[in-house]
This record gives sequence, C-alpha cells and structure tokens, in this order.
Amino acid sequence: MRNFAQIRVHMRVLVQTIWATIGIVLIAPFASAGDFAEFRPIGFSSDGGVFAFEQFGIQDGSGFAYAERYYIDTANDNYLPGSPIRVVLEDENATVNDARAVARSQANQIETDSGATAEPGTIAAFSPPTEQGHDDAFLRYQSVMIVPQTYPGRMFSVELSELSLPPPPMCADLGQTVAGFKLVMKENSGEPQSILFHADQSIPSSRNCPISYALAGAMTHLNPDGSTTHAILVLMRSVGFEGPNGRYLAVTKRIN
Repeated sequence: MRNFAQIRVHMRVLVQTIWATIGIVLIAPFASAGDFAEFRPIGFSSDGGVFAFEQFGIQDGSGFAYAERYYIDTANDNYLPGSPIRVVLEDENATVNDARAVARSQANQIETDSGATAEPGTIAAFSPPTEQGHDDAFLRYQSVMIVPQTYPGRMFSVELSELSLPPPPMCADLGQTVAGFKLVMKENSGEPQSILFHADQSIPSSRNCPISYALAGAMTHLNPDGSTTHAILVLMRSVGFEGPNGRYLAVTKRIN
C-alpha cells in the first residue's frame, strides 16, 4: 500500500514537471522580447536644412521611460551641436509622456535656433516593425503627395546592405555578430543612378552593439531652391536585456 502511494506521488510530480516545462516553452517567446521605440517626426526647417525626429518607449529590463530627440544638418548628415538629446526617467511611476516632456524642454533652445518645426514635410513611406511582409533592404517611394502615383520625375528608391565590421570594444565579448550598414539611392527622379547616402567605416558605440538593420521609411521636403531633402529611416536592432531592441536612425541628403 505504501509503495502504491509512493508511485502516485511520483506520478503527480512527473505530471506537474511536464506541465511546468510546457508552460515555460509557451511563455518563453513572449518573455524574451526587447523594446522597440516609437517614431515620431518633429519636422523640417523651412529651407530643408534641418530634419528632426523623436523616438520613445519603455526600456526592457529596467522598465524606465525614455525619450530621445535628434536634430540633423541635412547638408552633411551630421547632428547639430547639442544633439541628440536622450532622457531616461529612473522612476517606475514616470510615463513615456513624462520623458517626452523632459526631452522637449531640454531641446527647446536647439529647436528654436534650428527652426526644425517650421514645416512637417511629407511621410513618403513608413513601415513600422509591426507591419508584415515589407522589404527590409529595398524601398521605392514618391517624394510628393500625388495620387495616383503617375509622376515618374518624383520617384526614388534606396537600397540597404549590411557591412561586416570590427565590433566596438564593448561588444567584442558578447558572442554575437554586430554589423554596420550601407545605404545607396538607386533611382533618382525616375532615373537609374547610384548615389551613396551612407557607408559605415566603423560602428559607433552609441548604437549599443547593432545586430541588424531594416529600411523603415522615408520623409521628404521640397526646398525653396527646387532641391528635395530626403530623410531615410533605418530601424536598427541591437543587443538588449530581454531580447533585441529597436531604435531608429535617419540618413539625410539633399537631392537637386
């Protein structure tokens, strides 16, 4: 009788173990997600010389709200002095909008001086990470809001490729391959061309060990001199605490 009772106990433990294992397997894909930032355009200066955007979210691991604002000189694709502005509120009760408000306040002077909110520009294309089926490496878009899209003189396309480069020191011991990227315009005003927008020579430590990139969209601004400013949005996936994190980069160029 004692042996039968022991068998029942062992069987119960075995069943509980099996169900616990199944639970771990089912939960694991959801528990390993990193955080992907939300993107919002801030705008262009009236002459198209500055493009600005913000991104924000909740950090994986810490649960802290963060917000970042970027102001880019489109003539040379460099950040304006004082940019980017990065805010993390180390308070579990702080919200994303709290972090955005702090970042906006810190950016007040640079935003006023640069005129980055003068005009909204055009969202020519946008594919968030939640969208399924878009091409991560190729994007074709029209630079002006005309429907149907029958104006070949305003058609552009860009191609993204990843580059194998030595990792920054902070990423060398992670056991994961890190990557840079190259961005080329393949179609300019409806004509085949090859215009280099960007090619990493090294991987900045500010990217936090990037592992992959994807084209996320394009914003455009028709400038008073007849040129068009293009801001190509790139979603960067980097090593995170609970899984890959997603952050946006913008590559800018004025096309005559």
